[in-house]
Amino acid sequence: MTTTRRRGLALGCGFAIAATMLAGCLQNPNAVGGGGAAGGGSVVDNAETDGDKVVTVMGAFGGAEADAFRESLAEFEAETGIRIEYNPDSDFTNLIRLRTSSGQQPDIAIFPQPGGLLELAEQGYVEPIDTYLDYDELDRTLLPGFLESARLNGRVYGAPMRMAVKSIVWYPKAAYEAGGWNTAPANLDELAEVAAEISATGTPAWCMGWESGQGTGWPGTDWIEELMLRMWGPDVYDDWVTNRIPFNDERVVAAFDALGEMIDAPNNVRGGRSGILSTAFGDAMLPAFADPPGCYLERQGNFVTGFLPEDVQANLDEEVGLFIYPPAAEGEYTGQPMLGGGDLAALMNGNDPDAIEVMRFLTSDRFGGPWASAGGWLSPHSTFDVSLYPDEITRTTAEFAASADVFRYDGSDLMPNAVGAGSFWDGMIEWLQGTKTAEQVTTDIQNSWPVDDSAKDEGDGS
Repeated sequence: MTTTRRRGLALGCGFAIAATMLAGCLQNPNAVGGGGAAGGGSVVDNAETDGDKVVTVMGAFGGAEADAFRESLAEFEAETGIRIEYNPDSDFTNLIRLRTSSGQQPDIAIFPQPGGLLELAEQGYVEPIDTYLDYDELDRTLLPGFLESARLNGRVYGAPMRMAVKSIVWYPKAAYEAGGWNTAPANLDELAEVAAEISATGTPAWCMGWESGQGTGWPGTDWIEELMLRMWGPDVYDDWVTNRIPFNDERVVAAFDALGEMIDAPNNVRGGRSGILSTAFGDAMLPAFADPPGCYLERQGNFVTGFLPEDVQANLDEEVGLFIYPPAAEGEYTGQPMLGGGDLAALMNGNDPDAIEVMRFLTSDRFGGPWASAGGWLSPHSTFDVSLYPDEITRTTAEFAASADVFRYDGSDLMPNAVGAGSFWDGMIEWLQGTKTAEQVTTDIQNSWPVDDSAKDEGDGS
């Protein structure tokens, strides 16, 4: 979950030529039938003029991020003569629905979570990417598995233009290295050994906080998602987040149990269960930079550096160490997964060649240089030039992501809102408090799953 929550064959070549905006017959190897939109046979369109060298884009990010986004488009605009009008709105999720229902959708929308994109794709308002992008080339340069987050009924309807990663463990560099502990544990067993060594010194190994106001509990969902990926692999993970297997499946219960063993190990987590629930997620790692440290390790997304003390932020490369949250030592899956998220660009005007040209640039590894240099942005492409990032911390984070065997989007962002931002959060609190067992919590969450959303992608081959 993010800190700001809500929530066959491609088109035939003959149709592509008739539509005039397709450069060849670009095939999605996983597509399952013709039609420009889900269940439809025509190219999606809006009320805006086509081919006028103006492309409207709508997204959720504003302020300095919007400025960096526009700067990253400037060279493209100068080369192509296309003017890109970016309109941000913090209420993007609701506004894009309203604008679309009234025929006022932009040429391109940038979705912070897949749910809204897939909702509009299912209604026929989003063009599948295999009709205008080289799917195979895009899939080659992206982190493996990224496109799965935008798949509906076998076709993909959006592509990422930036990435966030979560499977990172952070530590106070000087104090941790002075302790002589492993800075690159190869698997979860080695990581558990590191934690046991730290705990034996009298200082808790892990920093952890799940308090987040009305969103309290969401950091716990990330832990379960991480463990589901590592214990059972991406295929089971996909089945779980789409409810093709029930939420109270024994494998999900096992992930809860594994997290419980970690939390309840003596002196392993600062404050224990009660401390976790009363500690704000943004404050969780602050004790690590005290003298002496009050804990050492935190597993959290790349955004966590923004919550560190100002003096630490001013010198991240010297103050902060990191390693990738490692894979399982043995079992169903031993590959290295990466959990994360990203902003997904979607074409809502398939008849506009200018909008298609912008989409090709936005979703390529050529986009984002100025934004990367400004900080706070990661490319979802393993082929992006990492020398453009402003510091070693960011470069290392990007390299961890690029080296992963598979990428999977944050599970609670993929689930129906009533679950991913509702019963799942609540269940993590009840489980942590000990008022309900893992079996009870997972059964409650399963019972809360909207019937119409369950297993909607069944049989899509993903």
